Amino acid sequence: MRYMTTDDYGFDTLAIHAGQDPDPRTGAVVPPIYQTSTYAQDAVGAPRLGYEYSRSGNPTRDALQECLAAIEGGRRGLAFASGLAAEDTLLRTVCRPGDHVVIPNDAYGGTYRLFAKVAERWGLDWTAAPLDDLDAVRAAFRPGHTRLIWAETPTNPVLNIADVSALAGLAHEYDALLAVDNTFASPYLQQPLALGADVVIHSTTKYLGGHSDVVGGGLVVSDAGLGDELAFHQNAMGAVNGPFDAWLTLRGIKTLGVRMDRHCDNAERIVGYLSEHEMVAQVLYPGLDTHPGHETAAKQMRRFGGMVSFRAAGGPEQAVEICNRAKLFVLAESLGGVESLIEHPGQMTHLSAAGSALEVPADLVRLSVGIETVDDLLADLEQALG
Repeated sequence: MRYMTTDDYGFDTLAIHAGQDPDPRTGAVVPPIYQTSTYAQDAVGAPRLGYEYSRSGNPTRDALQECLAAIEGGRRGLAFASGLAAEDTLLRTVCRPGDHVVIPNDAYGGTYRLFAKVAERWGLDWTAAPLDDLDAVRAAFRPGHTRLIWAETPTNPVLNIADVSALAGLAHEYDALLAVDNTFASPYLQQPLALGADVVIHSTTKYLGGHSDVVGGGLVVSDAGLGDELAFHQNAMGAVNGPFDAWLTLRGIKTLGVRMDRHCDNAERIVGYLSEHEMVAQVLYPGLDTHPGHETAAKQMRRFGGMVSFRAAGGPEQAVEICNRAKLFVLAESLGGVESLIEHPGQMTHLSAAGSALEVPADLVRLSVGIETVDDLLADLEQALG
């Protein structure tokens, strides 16, 4: 496959073609699903095209990995069975027992659980800090032990913004790495590697897959050496995605750009509506001029995304009632699909953070704004808000 870069083509062209040349045998314009576990070898020690066993390499997964690298502007992409599988592989590649990581004080609940309930038992220490406060991040550093800053921007679910370039400078000052979870923004809206990050993380389940029909994860890096280390651990740990999952994710990526534009259009209309509603105490969206991270987001993002959170004026009980009354907004976890979703983070996606420093407000409602007709979405919110 010919390696394609952003120097050659625009984003949408890369999303459709990178890693996806027509099949040389049949001319199929869509990469085949190589639904196989093993491969015939031409001789002992001579696997055909390097393929031996599908945990170690699969042509469909390779196509996805090349596409991931291209759309993030990286040198190497790696695909995994889930976003958390990608996170775990990254941690155990770049960290050792006794190392330390700085994480957001409003991180995704699954990331918090991975650090607090799994990695900590392995001997990895961590500190939660507000990543939009560089002084707080610096204060959390343990020179000689802090190996990684783990960033989300926008964060899940309160949509805080971190300055990727500034965090990269701080991490590199201490010979640490910066990893950025780019799931909420997607590569279409933000490319952290170009801003100085060392690793980009994705739950490809979300906007990249885009249709709520596949679970996956991804890592993208610019440094070839780090890419080799991650690839070794990907194979050694084995949390790879299957060929059909890789194929579904590739299919989703083809329409990422056009979908993200509609997600953003709809989200902006909904933010305007919620901002004027008497039953809404606060709207959390980086596209608002009043958002504390608005200027930073405007600097590093193409647009402000399809995720919207708000706090119910009537408190936690009202927040739950709004979620339960919604009809077109489906009450469900996850995000980034073509259909709109609503959830109560405190009792759903972020329940694992309850009672910790990362606990989310009980009156918070999170919307994943889909690509439906926006007037229908607004009407559903009207009746849900009562």
